[in-house]
Amino acid sequence: MKSLAILRHAKSSWDEPQTADFDRPLNDRGLKAARRMGRELKKRGVEFDLVLASTAVRVRETLEGVQEKLGSEATICFERDIYLASEEALVEIVRGIPETAHAPLLVGHNPGLQQLIVALTRDDSNGLRRRVEAKLPTAAFVQIELPAEKWSDVEPGSGTIAELIVLKELD
Repeated sequence: MKSLAILRHAKSSWDEPQTADFDRPLNDRGLKAARRMGRELKKRGVEFDLVLASTAVRVRETLEGVQEKLGSEATICFERDIYLASEEALVEIVRGIPETAHAPLLVGHNPGLQQLIVALTRDDSNGLRRRVEAKLPTAAFVQIELPAEKWSDVEPGSGTIAELIVLKELD
């Protein structure tokens, strides 16, 4: 059994419309949300041994905020290919996770992450997949359980969402 965590970046700033999409930073609300998610993950005892993240500024800042409160010592690999990646590209990234990773976290963007979660999972009795299919808010965290022995064996439609954390629901 494999377990994959996915985090969408926090809310980005649109204060300077001329800023390239890749270079947009988090806004104040996004910075607070990233730290809040870090606190929540720490409270729940969630740990990662590998982080695969987009190189976009808002993803880097989201990770900084999460780590500030989580205190994770995970290896972080920034991968340009995650930036605006399609569902198919993200599935291949998941299949390429090293077997030494037992608790990986993928951090990136919509619509790719939302499509990836829906593609990897099947409907569940808690309605979590349907909720993600409708919307994956900024700074949302998803934990997927995948019935595969190796990352390269991960198949679409095989997993279940074990956890969905939406910050708005915590307050």
